[in-house]
Order: sequence, then C-alpha cells, then structure tokens
Amino acid sequence: MSRPKTALSVINEAHADHPGDGLTSVRSSGLRGGQHLSLASASAVLAVEGVSKTFQLNGKALTVLSDFSLAVSKGEFISIVGSSGCGKSTLLRLIAGLDSSYDGSIVWLGEQVSGTSLDRGLVFQEHRLFPWLTVEQNVALALESSGLTQQEIDARVKHQIELVGLSGFAQAYPHQISGGMSQRVAIARALVLKPRLLLLDEPFGALDALTRLKMQQELQRLWETEGTTSILVTHDVEEAVFLGDRVVVMEANPGRIKRVVDVDLPRPRHRTSAEFQHIKDDVLSDFIEIS
Repeated sequence: MSRPKTALSVINEAHADHPGDGLTSVRSSGLRGGQHLSLASASAVLAVEGVSKTFQLNGKALTVLSDFSLAVSKGEFISIVGSSGCGKSTLLRLIAGLDSSYDGSIVWLGEQVSGTSLDRGLVFQEHRLFPWLTVEQNVALALESSGLTQQEIDARVKHQIELVGLSGFAQAYPHQISGGMSQRVAIARALVLKPRLLLLDEPFGALDALTRLKMQQELQRLWETEGTTSILVTHDVEEAVFLGDRVVVMEANPGRIKRVVDVDLPRPRHRTSAEFQHIKDDVLSDFIEIS
C-alpha cells in the first residue's frame, strides 16, 4: 500500500509537475547513477557529476543544463548566480529529487538521489503558506507524518519560530504578516525537519530591497547557528557574495558552470569593505562591463 500524501508533499509535487510553460521533461540515454562518479568527489556530502537536462519545447529538444559538475562539503554555503534560463532552478529540483529525468549523477551522502527526502529541504521563491493556517500550524505541517509525538512537534515548532524571530506571531495568519515574515515562516517550515541540506530557490526574489537585505542577514545568522549545508540560487550578485563560501557563476544556452569564485572573507560580512566590493565586481564582470 502506498503512503498517503501529506499536504507538504502536494506542494512539492505541484512544483515538480510544472517545470516551465510548454516544457516537457525528456529522459536522456546517457550515464546514470554511480556510473559517472569520480574519486575527486568521494569526500563530498553532495556530488553532482556530468549532469545534463533536456526538455521538449514545441517538439524540439532544449538543453537547459549541460555537463554540470559540483562537489559540496559538509556545512558549506554555495551560491549559484546566473541570468534567467541558465538552469539554476532546474538544478535545485534535480538535487531535491523532484525530477529524475536527466543524464549524469547526483549523489547525496553516498547514495544516488532517488525521489524526495526529508533530509533535503527546499524553500521556494513564493512562501506557499496555507492562508487558513496560523504561522504555528504552517510550520507544524511539515511534521504531520514525522512520527513525532505532539509534545515533540510543539517543542520543535516553538524553537524554530523563535529561531527565525517570529515568536510573537505564532498565532497570526499569513494575511496578518508581511512578505518578509511569511518567507521566514517558509524557511522555518523547511528547517523544522532538521534537513542536512537546505536548497533555496531565490527565496527573497519577490521582496522589496530593504526587506531583502534584512532577510539575507537573517539567513546568514541561521546558517551560522544551524550549520546546515546550503545551496542558494539567485540573480543577485551581492546576495551571492554576502552569503556564499563559494559563488558558482553560470552561463546559459545551455546552462553550465563558467567559473567558481571563492569568497575568502570573515563573517559577518561587510558589504562596504574594499575586499567585499572587489569580489562583487569580479563576479559582476561576468555579466556586465565594470569600468
């Protein structure tokens, strides 16, 4: 007998079923599973090797990812930056296990990724909160099939809400809080599962500039507190440098890595420092001419 779907799994499946308007996923005939692993990635907690992804668009094959390889260490924060259409969000869906039709290999903790898992949390650009549930209930939703006792669920939810700075809003409904606060709830809902890998798909893209800056600081604080291995997809170069240990610069048509930039700066980071500006301008130079 198949397991009943949780409300949270319905959200994830809805995202997986619509990778893009008019796009149909294609399973390629290249290498799969452990056939494409190298010794270089053996020590990484996440090893993405030779991953390519193709969709069908109006009857023609469209390659959105080509030969993408990346090894991520435990506790590392990776920022992936690139223009629209370079396959950033597609890559996160593959790592999350929402799409299994691709060439190459994605290995998490020594095992080939096959379907979704509670130890890989995903935060979308839209908060996707249920409007009829309170902040507390939206966070607790992630634990509905966890097997925890109600007392354990209540304790975890309370701790996570406090961690994202919303302890005074546990009984509020989504329409009663701001966009930035709603996104904090979405992050709390992902973290309450205690994932070992946190995937962030442009989580602050819909926020105003000032709220976005504040949320970047909050995410940095959460990462320092929890130490969760994290991958952030963003269009914002400053955000990528502010949060990442490394910045993966992608180019499009098809999506592939152009280069990887190390961000060897102490935390907390200061956006106005000469060192920060130098790295930011270096990454920006891949997209615009810097005078």
